[in-house]
Amino acid sequence: MMGEIVYFPGVWPGERPHSELHFPACFAAVAHPTGGRPVPVASAWDPRRNEVVRERGRPGEPARAGRRREGPGQSGAAYQHCRPGRYFFLLSGWEQDDLTNQWLEWEATELQPALSAALYYLVVQGKKGEDVFSPVRRALTHIDHSLSRRSCPFLAGETESLADIVLWGALYPLLQDPAYLPEELGALHSWFQTLSSQEPCQRAAETVLKQQGALALRPYLQKQPQPSFLEGRAVSNEPEEEELATLSEEEIAMAVAAWEKGLESLPPVQPQQNPVLPVAGERNVLITSALPYVNNVPHLGNIIGCVLSADVFARYSRLRQWNTLYLCGTDEYGTATETKAMEEGLTPQEICDKYHVIHADIYRWFNISFDIFGRTTTPQQTKITQDIFQRLVARGFVLQDTVEQLRCEHCARFLADRFVEGMCPFCGYEEARGDQCDKCGKLINAIELKKPQCKVCRSCPVVKSSRHLFLDLPKLGKPLEEWLEKTLPGSDWTPNARFIIRSWLRDGLKPRCITRDLKWGTPVPLVGFEDKVFYVWFDATIGYLSITANYTDQWEKWWKNPEQVSLYQFMAKDNVPFHGLVFPCSALGAEDNYTLVSHLIATEYLNYEDGKFSKSRGVGVFGDMAQDTGIPADIWRFYLLYIRPEGQDSAFSWTDMLLKNNSELLNNLGNFINRAGMFVSKFFGGFVPEMVLTSDDRRLLAHVTLELQHYHQLLEKVRIRDALRSILTISRHGNQYIQVNEPWKRIKGSEADRQRAGTVTGLAVNIAALLSIMLQPYMPTVSATIQAQLQLPPPACSILLTNFLCTLPAGHQIGTVSPLFQKLENDQIESLRQRFSGGQAKASPKPAAVETMTTAGPQQIQVLMDEVTKQGNIVRELKAQKADKNQVAAEVAKLLDLKKQLALAEGKPLETPKGKKKK
Repeated sequence: MMGEIVYFPGVWPGERPHSELHFPACFAAVAHPTGGRPVPVASAWDPRRNEVVRERGRPGEPARAGRRREGPGQSGAAYQHCRPGRYFFLLSGWEQDDLTNQWLEWEATELQPALSAALYYLVVQGKKGEDVFSPVRRALTHIDHSLSRRSCPFLAGETESLADIVLWGALYPLLQDPAYLPEELGALHSWFQTLSSQEPCQRAAETVLKQQGALALRPYLQKQPQPSFLEGRAVSNEPEEEELATLSEEEIAMAVAAWEKGLESLPPVQPQQNPVLPVAGERNVLITSALPYVNNVPHLGNIIGCVLSADVFARYSRLRQWNTLYLCGTDEYGTATETKAMEEGLTPQEICDKYHVIHADIYRWFNISFDIFGRTTTPQQTKITQDIFQRLVARGFVLQDTVEQLRCEHCARFLADRFVEGMCPFCGYEEARGDQCDKCGKLINAIELKKPQCKVCRSCPVVKSSRHLFLDLPKLGKPLEEWLEKTLPGSDWTPNARFIIRSWLRDGLKPRCITRDLKWGTPVPLVGFEDKVFYVWFDATIGYLSITANYTDQWEKWWKNPEQVSLYQFMAKDNVPFHGLVFPCSALGAEDNYTLVSHLIATEYLNYEDGKFSKSRGVGVFGDMAQDTGIPADIWRFYLLYIRPEGQDSAFSWTDMLLKNNSELLNNLGNFINRAGMFVSKFFGGFVPEMVLTSDDRRLLAHVTLELQHYHQLLEKVRIRDALRSILTISRHGNQYIQVNEPWKRIKGSEADRQRAGTVTGLAVNIAALLSIMLQPYMPTVSATIQAQLQLPPPACSILLTNFLCTLPAGHQIGTVSPLFQKLENDQIESLRQRFSGGQAKASPKPAAVETMTTAGPQQIQVLMDEVTKQGNIVRELKAQKADKNQVAAEVAKLLDLKKQLALAEGKPLETPKGKKKK
């Protein structure tokens, strides 16, 4: 149906292109139908006539007009820029019926204002999550309902229409990030993926967005006025009222029925296997995180990109009672290790031993739940790597060739990739390595570097010839593509991973050198190559297999069992080519039924404040430093997962960490769980009271159940950051429920009031119990603390079903309840910021605190304003009740602290409390 570009939107033959083009039209022009002669169609808002004008036929022919009502924040002037395409060409044979016209009208008048607001918040203001999704929620739901109701795969029928292409083009910059394409909108999801998978649409995306994603629209969006779409309402993660009213009676009844079954619904807890092995007929999940180089200390970006993300999914998998094996280890061979050994005056083995312990200690402190954390310098590594290599040689997938290579005459040896650095030939970065540029990410042949230097002696190397072995990737291309065609549909490869592999295939596979002139590595078992070792990236991915072989002699049940094992591999995006292409080619060529990656999960990059992590310059927090800050590991885990770079790069911010700890953890999650437990202790002697559910209670059960199911849907798709939001949303439901029902008042009233206080308290403490289980993958220590305080029955701690169960029935006795989180103070955070700022300009603590807090965004300020309002209400209620003075004083102190945070966030000077003198 779709083919090549005919004319670019806004441009007639002979006319000069417009500099600013509306992006749906740009997409639609590239993904254009073929066959027949051009039939131009224009769509524009005419402010003089207050009409959307649509023209069919050649320029100058009569126009058809239809009156429309302007929506909020829309103006005729704005809509001249926001139209599906001035002079968009249709080719004869593709009819534009009334339904198509209706969709085009809706796109111009309804979808575009919402979408423009969402993209503005995302691209210009750097907002994420609900802030971006909220403006388009209703529009996306409308499309989903329309597709579902008509039971057609496309908007206007059984085949694509102009409406499909224009709406797809409009939505693509946003929905290319899976975070904004909800799985629950199944019809929309299917429609979007169907169009996105078609080659003309893929070409359109690459042509228009130039591999920049939504950021390609920044120049256009920056010139637009700030949208008023969200003005007048607080930005939060709480569902809107109309969403809360959409529950059906059937959904409510099902939620209540599941709740009432309670612990009886839980299946028996499976005993822990040792070793963990796959079981036929059950779900078997094999999880790896990219093996960190042994020559350095991992920073926060390394930790979130690999081991921490994988740990969340591993813990979640165990809660689902899946047979789960999670492994990692240090990558110890190669140039990086030899280089580090030279720097520190140690042997390569001594470097490996030293840094393996450092890595293991760091991950232990972060509570990473490996089943095994191994290393690649083992006999098993040599045996398995050489076996795969020999099978590749026997099947004709290894080539020999002489290559030009850099040799340092001063050091008297050929220089492997990491012994060379110079200027990147692609982007000009002056510290590019001999194998890859850290700035642009492109792979490099060392002899391509400009101004190369030997990293050991800093002399300029010369080019000489050396004989090497190559993996014949072109010959393996066909089996690779057949495997990808079978694997990718229905898999959870992240969009960046799919894009990177498609780019490699599009550019054409080339033979890949798999040997190096080194001593520290896996020996090459081939005559004439005894003085060489395997290239670390051929060798390292095989490390997953050898680490498993050191864990169990039955390792082949995991790694030669693709029919029964789902392999999830976690990494940063720069590791994708080796996991998604080089290793699969090696395994396919070996023809030994290897388990290949089912779900390749790649993050973008995490930056530090406004720059990059740098150990040498002392910029950023590295794993061995985090524990010295005094901030618990679970707080680090929470914040890193909250800002996980799932769809685009993100940045660690001390100010934001303070705000998220104090608002999301302390005032939202911690406040709710502590209040629920305290009410049981204070009002009911530590025993969960009887619960008599009202219609409002049943509706709350259904809302919590739906959010729990959403949490499951997200984590099954490995959308780790978004699933964390579901936990915080349930906590907000709980806080609101307590606040509305006021059990502290009702407990002092009539028998009916006391019963109501009991129901509210019992339901609240059960929500707290549910949250403790949902938190387990994210904050395992906090989760265990809550479960100990509530004395949650052991079976409930080990299994998480998709329904909300009553796990703390009436009469259950809880333990001692105490606060879960501590407030982070601004002076504490400012001190840490200065400590890890490296060579950045130092400022005196007090001005720095004010200056830093002024960078808080509108959302953060709004969160603090909401918390001040809530805390103010609590103080007023306590004073009205003439509550205990100590209790009032404690709540007033919290209010003053929140006001202090708000003043700092708004950049206002702090006021000295009345009646107190400055010291």
